[in-house]
Amino acid sequence: MSWHAQLNIDYRLERQRTVARHSHTGPLRVLQSLYPEGDAICHNVLVHPPGGLVGGDTLAMNISAHGGAHGLITTPGATRFYRSAGEPALQRTHIHLRDQARLEWLPLEAIAYNQCQAENRLVIQPDPQAELIGWDITAFGLPSASLPFVQGRFLQHLEVPGVWLERGCLDGTDTRLMNGPLGLAGQRCMGSLFFVSGSVLARNRREAALEMARELMAAHDLHAMAGATCPNPQVMVLRVLSPLVEPAMDLLRQVWLSWRAHFWQLSPVTPRIWST
Repeated sequence: MSWHAQLNIDYRLERQRTVARHSHTGPLRVLQSLYPEGDAICHNVLVHPPGGLVGGDTLAMNISAHGGAHGLITTPGATRFYRSAGEPALQRTHIHLRDQARLEWLPLEAIAYNQCQAENRLVIQPDPQAELIGWDITAFGLPSASLPFVQGRFLQHLEVPGVWLERGCLDGTDTRLMNGPLGLAGQRCMGSLFFVSGSVLARNRREAALEMARELMAAHDLHAMAGATCPNPQVMVLRVLSPLVEPAMDLLRQVWLSWRAHFWQLSPVTPRIWST
């Protein structure tokens, strides 16, 4: 039996407090709204009780924010794409930021299990004054448990329509891609951190943010496997490869906190769920 779930979240600023209203069908929902940074920023945790996706499962998320609302979304654990006999498992997220809204999209990693057939799609649509900081982290197999990703297919799609598109298919049987120096080079975790603006970023803002990221990368153990760039004047991206999730996540968290301070003048506050 396949699971089909949909979740809608709408952030609005009401009396200087960001309020999240949400509705759902199927096993995907939002935990209580939290305000560890005060009323202006609403933290939410997404929960998927089945714990993973198999062939035929679909998770669809539609997230919107209006006015000066600021939401932060994360998860309590990894999203798992399990082995499939044929049908793909689909996770599709659409984010629409209106007016001067901000969103931090910070789910924990996706794990592609051996023999999975999976698609993970994220589309971000910002209005001219809206901004987003987000990341996408994918682990292939469970190397520490001797469960490598040697078969299966994982399609990754990241898009800001008309501005930026990254789309790649990772096939476990493609040893040149998985192990070659022009592919994953034998690494089994890939991560991207991105800052997206609805309009062109001022040059000084971009250059200062890139310098911050590069200083943090240079001091990190993954310095040889990471890089930061601006593929478009509205988008900044840091990419990293790592043998395991934890080192990549450590680097992305450091740069995320430096960017939220630089772009939005916010203190380094992390979601409480990460420390439980």
